[in-house]
Amino acid sequence: MRAFFLKIQTMTTTTPGQLIDGLALSAQLRAQVAQDVVKLQGQGITPGLAVILVGEDPASAVYVRNKVKACADTGVRSVFEKYEATLSEAALLERIAALNADPTVHGILVQMPLPKHINPHKVIEAISTSKDVDGYATLSAGELMTGQSGFRPCTPYGCMKLIETTGIDLRGKHAVVIGRSNTVGKPMALLLLQANATVTICHSATADMGHHTRQADVVVAAVGKRNILTADMVKPGAIVIDVGMNRNDEGKLCGDVDFAAVRPLASHITPVPGGVGPMTITMLLVNTIEAAQRQAAQFAKTGHTGA
Repeated sequence: MRAFFLKIQTMTTTTPGQLIDGLALSAQLRAQVAQDVVKLQGQGITPGLAVILVGEDPASAVYVRNKVKACADTGVRSVFEKYEATLSEAALLERIAALNADPTVHGILVQMPLPKHINPHKVIEAISTSKDVDGYATLSAGELMTGQSGFRPCTPYGCMKLIETTGIDLRGKHAVVIGRSNTVGKPMALLLLQANATVTICHSATADMGHHTRQADVVVAAVGKRNILTADMVKPGAIVIDVGMNRNDEGKLCGDVDFAAVRPLASHITPVPGGVGPMTITMLLVNTIEAAQRQAAQFAKTGHTGA
């Protein structure tokens, strides 16, 4: 699956402030996902993604609806299961075990947050590593840490694909990641390391964040705090990736970067919305396809799915 990324047309111009279009790249990758679905169906496999929603969180309902729609648009079979907030932890774990054993399901995603009586770590760890298409489980994180071929967390994975479209080789470049979460900051740093960048991680306890970011060829802002990265903190010509999702004083969606002030300095920059956001669900689809391809390879080798 990863081989086709090499075919993606890169943006080689270095016009200051060039937007990195996440919508366009997402559409391109989803078109490839749809082609891969057809190929897998020719082998008797329809990629399947199970999405579980527990409770009535409005934001979670929107996210799940978008994921189900993305599956429908690309031919991936979605198994959407919604449960009341009173669902017991034991019942949820039992359902995950059943999905782990189902060879028609290649990826399992439990939408967070969960009701307080359910331990999210226990739920994530219950998902089979071969179906952990979110890439959040401890074993998946360990595979990323050690350079193995596990599933990469979707948002950092999408960020790397956005950086690739600039045509700039990260080897020897200095990258700064603002944020140290398990879902974005830490895996983002590891993926940048795999691309041979020199990586610095900044966070709430960093004494002088600007000292680090002003030296960076690439800055990834991922803390969920508006204007955490301002123009005086950016080296001219840097690539700026904005993962944040916030609201400004007028209620409009914005990121972690002071976009209007930083764009004239950056060589490439992601907008919010339209940058990293569209890529997250797209990379979830990519991971699901890869899971199905692994199953197909396992079947070809051994005659059974290994589910």
